[in-house]
Amino acid sequence: MLPSTPSPGAGKRLRAERLRVRLSTREVAQLSQKIAQRRGNPEYCISHAWLTDVENGKFMPGIFRLHSLSLIYGRRFDEMVAFFDINIRDIGKEQLPLGLPRTHLIGPTLEETRQTILAPLELRAQIQLERTNLVSRMFEGWGEVPLGLLQQMDWRNSLYGYIGLEDYTMYTFVRPGSFVEIDARQKKIKPGTWQNEFDRAIYFVELRDSYVCSWCELDAGRLMLVPCPHSRGQIRQVRYPGDADIVGRVTAVTMRIAAAQDEPAK
Repeated sequence: MLPSTPSPGAGKRLRAERLRVRLSTREVAQLSQKIAQRRGNPEYCISHAWLTDVENGKFMPGIFRLHSLSLIYGRRFDEMVAFFDINIRDIGKEQLPLGLPRTHLIGPTLEETRQTILAPLELRAQIQLERTNLVSRMFEGWGEVPLGLLQQMDWRNSLYGYIGLEDYTMYTFVRPGSFVEIDARQKKIKPGTWQNEFDRAIYFVELRDSYVCSWCELDAGRLMLVPCPHSRGQIRQVRYPGDADIVGRVTAVTMRIAAAQDEPAK
Protein backbone atom coordinates (compact mmCIF):
# COMPACT_ATOMS: atom_id res chain seq x y z
CA MET A 1 0.00 0.00 0.00
CA LEU A 2 1.39 3.39 -1.00
CA PRO A 3 1.91 5.97 1.74
CA SER A 4 -0.42 8.95 1.81
CA THR A 5 0.94 11.93 -0.10
CA PRO A 6 1.56 15.14 1.91
CA SER A 7 -0.73 17.94 0.76
CA PRO A 8 0.18 21.24 2.46
CA GLY A 9 -1.80 23.32 -0.05
CA ALA A 10 -4.93 21.24 0.37
CA GLY A 11 -4.52 21.34 4.14
CA LYS A 12 -4.52 25.14 4.12
CA ARG A 13 -7.69 25.19 2.04
CA LEU A 14 -9.40 22.78 4.44
CA ARG A 15 -8.40 24.99 7.37
CA ALA A 16 -9.80 28.02 5.54
CA GLU A 17 -13.10 26.19 5.04
CA ARG A 18 -13.29 25.35 8.75
CA LEU A 19 -12.58 28.93 9.74
CA ARG A 20 -15.16 30.15 7.24
CA VAL A 21 -17.89 28.27 9.11
CA ARG A 22 -16.37 29.28 12.47
CA LEU A 23 -15.78 25.81 13.86
CA SER A 24 -12.96 24.50 16.03
CA THR A 25 -11.33 21.16 15.25
CA ARG A 26 -13.07 19.64 18.28
CA GLU A 27 -16.47 20.90 17.09
CA VAL A 28 -15.82 19.33 13.68
CA ALA A 29 -14.99 16.06 15.44
CA GLN A 30 -18.28 16.17 17.37
CA LEU A 31 -20.31 16.84 14.23
CA SER A 32 -18.58 14.01 12.40
CA GLN A 33 -19.67 11.58 15.13
CA LYS A 34 -23.30 12.46 14.40
CA ILE A 35 -22.74 11.78 10.71
CA ALA A 36 -21.11 8.44 11.49
CA GLN A 37 -23.99 7.44 13.74
CA ARG A 38 -26.60 8.44 11.18
CA ARG A 39 -24.84 6.46 8.44
CA GLY A 40 -23.89 3.56 10.67
CA ASN A 41 -20.25 3.73 9.61
CA PRO A 42 -17.40 4.70 11.99
CA GLU A 43 -15.19 5.61 8.99
CA TYR A 44 -16.99 8.98 8.91
CA CYS A 45 -15.63 9.87 12.37
CA ILE A 46 -12.99 12.59 12.57
CA SER A 47 -10.75 13.16 15.56
CA HIS A 48 -9.30 16.49 16.67
CA ALA A 49 -5.73 15.19 16.21
CA TRP A 50 -6.48 13.72 12.77
CA LEU A 51 -7.97 16.97 11.45
CA THR A 52 -5.01 18.95 12.78
CA ASP A 53 -2.59 16.66 10.93
CA VAL A 54 -4.58 16.94 7.68
CA GLU A 55 -4.70 20.73 7.89
CA ASN A 56 -0.94 20.72 8.42
CA GLY A 57 -0.61 18.79 5.17
CA LYS A 58 0.82 15.61 6.67
CA PHE A 59 -1.41 13.22 4.70
CA MET A 60 -4.45 12.94 2.45
CA PRO A 61 -7.85 12.01 3.95
CA GLY A 62 -9.88 9.05 2.78
CA ILE A 63 -13.22 9.40 1.01
CA PHE A 64 -15.43 8.83 4.08
CA ARG A 65 -13.81 11.48 6.25
CA LEU A 66 -13.54 13.87 3.33
CA HIS A 67 -17.25 13.33 2.80
CA SER A 68 -17.86 14.25 6.43
CA LEU A 69 -15.91 17.46 5.94
CA SER A 70 -17.91 18.32 2.83
CA LEU A 71 -21.17 17.91 4.77
CA ILE A 72 -19.93 19.91 7.75
CA TYR A 73 -18.46 22.73 5.66
CA GLY A 74 -21.39 22.84 3.24
CA ARG A 75 -19.29 22.20 0.15
CA ARG A 76 -19.90 19.70 -2.66
CA PHE A 77 -17.80 16.56 -2.44
CA ASP A 78 -16.26 17.14 -5.88
CA GLU A 79 -15.11 20.59 -4.71
CA MET A 80 -13.41 19.07 -1.67
CA VAL A 81 -11.69 16.42 -3.79
CA ALA A 82 -10.48 19.18 -6.11
CA PHE A 83 -8.43 20.57 -3.21
CA PHE A 84 -6.19 17.54 -3.80
CA ASP A 85 -5.91 18.11 -7.58
CA ILE A 86 -8.49 15.48 -8.47
CA ASN A 87 -11.15 16.83 -10.82
CA ILE A 88 -14.07 14.41 -10.85
CA ARG A 89 -15.64 16.21 -13.80
CA ASP A 90 -12.59 15.49 -15.95
CA ILE A 91 -12.65 11.76 -15.35
CA GLY A 92 -14.48 11.09 -18.62
CA LYS A 93 -11.90 13.01 -20.65
CA GLU A 94 -8.99 11.41 -18.80
CA GLN A 95 -10.32 7.93 -19.60
CA LEU A 96 -10.17 8.49 -23.36
CA PRO A 97 -6.35 8.47 -23.76
CA LEU A 98 -6.14 5.14 -21.91
CA GLY A 99 -7.34 3.32 -25.02
CA LEU A 100 -9.27 0.49 -23.39
CA PRO A 101 -9.22 -2.55 -25.68
CA ARG A 102 -12.95 -3.37 -25.65
CA THR A 103 -16.01 -1.36 -26.65
CA HIS A 104 -18.04 -0.24 -23.65
CA LEU A 105 -20.67 2.21 -22.50
CA ILE A 106 -19.75 5.55 -20.96
CA GLY A 107 -22.54 7.01 -18.84
CA PRO A 108 -22.93 10.36 -17.06
CA THR A 109 -22.52 10.61 -13.32
CA LEU A 110 -25.66 10.83 -11.19
CA GLU A 111 -25.08 14.54 -10.54
CA GLU A 112 -24.73 15.26 -14.25
CA THR A 113 -28.04 13.59 -15.07
CA ARG A 114 -29.81 15.84 -12.57
CA GLN A 115 -28.42 19.07 -13.92
CA THR A 116 -30.61 21.08 -16.25
CA ILE A 117 -30.11 23.65 -18.97
CA LEU A 118 -31.23 27.08 -17.84
CA ALA A 119 -31.48 30.23 -19.92
CA PRO A 120 -33.57 33.40 -19.94
CA LEU A 121 -36.73 32.84 -21.96
CA GLU A 122 -36.02 35.72 -24.31
CA LEU A 123 -32.64 34.23 -25.19
CA ARG A 124 -34.03 30.76 -25.83
CA ALA A 125 -36.26 32.24 -28.51
CA GLN A 126 -33.27 33.92 -30.17
CA ILE A 127 -31.12 30.78 -30.50
CA GLN A 128 -31.74 29.30 -33.93
CA LEU A 129 -30.88 25.61 -33.80
CA GLU A 130 -31.50 25.25 -37.51
CA ARG A 131 -28.42 27.40 -38.25
CA THR A 132 -24.75 26.51 -37.92
CA ASN A 133 -22.95 28.62 -35.29
CA LEU A 134 -20.09 28.81 -32.82
CA VAL A 135 -21.19 27.39 -29.46
CA SER A 136 -19.50 30.20 -27.52
CA ARG A 137 -21.64 32.76 -29.36
CA MET A 138 -24.83 30.74 -29.08
CA PHE A 139 -24.61 30.76 -25.28
CA GLU A 140 -22.67 33.96 -24.57
CA GLY A 141 -25.72 35.69 -23.04
CA TRP A 142 -26.84 32.80 -20.84
CA GLY A 143 -26.78 33.18 -17.10
CA GLU A 144 -26.23 29.44 -16.81
CA VAL A 145 -24.93 27.15 -19.52
CA PRO A 146 -25.73 23.47 -20.28
CA LEU A 147 -23.23 21.85 -17.93
CA GLY A 148 -23.69 18.30 -19.11
CA LEU A 149 -22.37 19.37 -22.50
CA LEU A 150 -20.05 22.28 -21.84
CA GLN A 151 -18.08 20.96 -18.87
CA GLN A 152 -16.61 18.24 -21.09
CA MET A 153 -15.22 20.78 -23.54
CA ASP A 154 -11.66 22.04 -23.52
CA TRP A 155 -12.40 25.77 -23.81
CA ARG A 156 -8.77 26.75 -23.24
CA ASN A 157 -7.38 24.98 -26.30
CA SER A 158 -10.35 24.53 -28.65
CA LEU A 159 -13.42 26.17 -30.11
CA TYR A 160 -16.71 24.36 -30.64
CA GLY A 161 -19.24 24.64 -33.41
CA TYR A 162 -22.83 23.54 -33.69
CA ILE A 163 -24.08 22.23 -37.05
CA GLY A 164 -27.56 23.58 -37.72
CA LEU A 165 -30.50 21.23 -38.08
CA GLU A 166 -30.98 22.47 -41.63
CA ASP A 167 -27.29 22.29 -42.59
CA TYR A 168 -26.59 19.16 -44.67
CA THR A 169 -23.33 20.45 -46.18
CA MET A 170 -21.15 17.63 -44.82
CA TYR A 171 -23.82 14.94 -44.56
CA THR A 172 -23.10 12.07 -43.84
CA PHE A 173 -19.65 12.83 -42.41
CA VAL A 174 -21.08 15.50 -40.12
CA ARG A 175 -24.84 15.31 -39.58
CA PRO A 176 -27.17 18.19 -38.72
CA GLY A 177 -27.34 18.77 -34.95
CA SER A 178 -23.72 17.69 -34.41
CA PHE A 179 -21.13 19.45 -32.28
CA VAL A 180 -17.64 19.80 -33.73
CA GLU A 181 -14.35 20.56 -32.03
CA ILE A 182 -12.26 23.16 -33.85
CA ASP A 183 -8.51 23.71 -33.67
CA ALA A 184 -8.18 27.44 -34.26
CA ARG A 185 -4.43 27.06 -34.83
CA GLN A 186 -5.03 25.21 -38.10
CA LYS A 187 -6.37 27.93 -40.39
CA LYS A 188 -4.22 27.36 -43.46
CA ILE A 189 -5.99 25.49 -46.26
CA LYS A 190 -3.77 22.59 -47.25
CA PRO A 191 -3.56 21.52 -50.91
CA GLY A 192 -5.09 18.26 -52.06
CA THR A 193 -2.74 15.68 -50.57
CA TRP A 194 -5.39 13.48 -48.97
CA GLN A 195 -5.68 9.78 -49.79
CA ASN A 196 -9.47 9.60 -49.53
CA GLU A 197 -12.49 11.58 -48.29
CA PHE A 198 -11.90 10.47 -44.71
CA ASP A 199 -8.42 12.06 -44.70
CA ARG A 200 -9.56 15.33 -46.24
CA ALA A 201 -9.47 18.26 -43.84
CA ILE A 202 -12.83 19.79 -42.83
CA TYR A 203 -12.87 23.47 -41.87
CA PHE A 204 -15.27 25.68 -39.93
CA VAL A 205 -15.71 28.93 -41.85
CA GLU A 206 -17.25 32.24 -40.80
CA LEU A 207 -19.00 34.11 -43.61
CA ARG A 208 -20.43 37.60 -43.40
CA ASP A 209 -23.85 36.44 -42.20
CA SER A 210 -23.45 32.77 -41.32
CA TYR A 211 -21.13 29.86 -40.63
CA VAL A 212 -20.44 26.77 -42.67
CA CYS A 213 -18.58 23.53 -42.02
CA SER A 214 -17.12 22.05 -45.20
CA TRP A 215 -14.13 20.96 -47.23
CA CYS A 216 -12.27 23.98 -48.62
CA GLU A 217 -10.12 24.83 -51.63
CA LEU A 218 -8.35 28.06 -52.56
CA ASP A 219 -8.13 29.36 -56.12
CA ALA A 220 -6.84 32.82 -57.00
CA GLY A 221 -8.43 34.73 -54.14
CA ARG A 222 -11.58 32.64 -54.09
CA LEU A 223 -12.50 30.19 -51.33
CA MET A 224 -14.49 27.23 -52.58
CA LEU A 225 -16.75 25.61 -49.99
CA VAL A 226 -17.02 21.99 -51.09
CA PRO A 227 -19.92 19.90 -49.72
CA CYS A 228 -19.95 16.16 -49.23
CA PRO A 229 -21.30 14.40 -52.37
CA HIS A 230 -24.01 12.68 -50.30
CA SER A 231 -25.48 16.08 -49.38
CA ARG A 232 -26.22 16.85 -53.04
CA GLY A 233 -25.25 20.43 -52.29
CA GLN A 234 -23.48 22.77 -54.69
CA ILE A 235 -19.94 24.14 -54.42
CA ARG A 236 -20.03 27.75 -53.21
CA GLN A 237 -17.42 30.38 -54.00
CA VAL A 238 -16.69 33.45 -51.86
CA ARG A 239 -13.99 36.10 -51.88
CA TYR A 240 -11.15 35.23 -49.54
CA PRO A 241 -10.27 36.75 -47.21
CA GLY A 242 -12.76 39.50 -47.96
CA ASP A 243 -15.98 37.57 -47.36
CA ALA A 244 -14.77 34.61 -45.35
CA ASP A 245 -12.61 33.79 -42.34
CA ILE A 246 -11.28 30.33 -41.51
CA VAL A 247 -12.16 29.71 -37.86
CA GLY A 248 -10.11 26.52 -37.79
CA ARG A 249 -9.93 22.87 -38.72
CA VAL A 250 -12.50 20.42 -37.38
CA THR A 251 -10.69 17.82 -35.27
CA ALA A 252 -13.54 15.92 -33.64
CA VAL A 253 -17.27 15.36 -34.09
CA THR A 254 -20.03 14.41 -31.66
CA MET A 255 -23.23 13.47 -33.46
CA ARG A 256 -26.35 11.35 -33.37
CA ILE A 257 -26.73 8.74 -36.14
CA ALA A 258 -30.36 7.84 -35.38
CA ALA A 259 -33.31 9.77 -34.02
CA ALA A 260 -34.11 9.18 -30.36
CA GLN A 261 -37.34 7.26 -29.81
CA ASP A 262 -39.43 8.16 -26.80
CA GLU A 263 -41.57 5.04 -26.84
CA PRO A 264 -40.90 1.53 -28.15
CA ALA A 265 -42.62 0.63 -31.39
CA LYS A 266 -45.82 -1.37 -30.93
